[in-house]
Amino acid sequence: MRKLYVIGIGAGDPDQVTMQAVEAMRHADAFFVIGKGAEKQELVDVRTAILAEHVEGPHRIIEITDPPRDRTPDDYAGVVRDWHERRAELLAAAFAEVDGVGAILVWGDPALYDSTLRMVEHVLAGGRATFDYEVIPGVTSVAALAARHRTVLHRIGEPVHVTTGRRLREEGLGAGSTVVMLDGDCSFTEIPGDDVHIWWGAYLGMPDETLIEGPLREVEQRIVARRAELRAAKGWIMDVYLLRGR
Repeated sequence: MRKLYVIGIGAGDPDQVTMQAVEAMRHADAFFVIGKGAEKQELVDVRTAILAEHVEGPHRIIEITDPPRDRTPDDYAGVVRDWHERRAELLAAAFAEVDGVGAILVWGDPALYDSTLRMVEHVLAGGRATFDYEVIPGVTSVAALAARHRTVLHRIGEPVHVTTGRRLREEGLGAGSTVVMLDGDCSFTEIPGDDVHIWWGAYLGMPDETLIEGPLREVEQRIVARRAELRAAKGWIMDVYLLRGR
């Protein structure tokens, strides 16, 4: 492979794909898609629909099966490093199938809680392939959440802390506003106090998009119940939320 584009495609709405992303797609001969099983086929289908709309010339879609990993490890960092290494091996093998230009369509933006760039660097550092690569930014779920709730992520002059559900449980709320991603355990229910507000969204930009907003203590159980319903119906869920003390 001569060159790789790592392209952010937004949080789920095909209209969030930028003109820069479209231009990069049209230069690619092959697209690498990391599949996450039948229950998340919808994520692959959205990418396929984007390609059908924007890429007119012939192209290949090379699907890579995401290797499994332990979701409740004692050594979280070690498990993730091992998972990244196995992902890199699969990507290196797929890259070897392409002579020209390849592309990976990344949900949201490649710079925020996504491992694709780390995988690409693993491949290059290991000497398993040699190629140039370019990163195209995309609309993050954080930006999409704020837009759909018609709110600003922070008060005037205050910071925004972006973290995970696991870190929120360990560290609690920081100063200013906190955006939480990758939370499979509804960690907001463990935040103490009656003065916290939440803006929550799931499947942002997709047909099943769901939004709930209000004082945390008043809406938290509604979010927990709705999240469980959605996950049971689809087999997967992607959600993100903003917390702020009043």
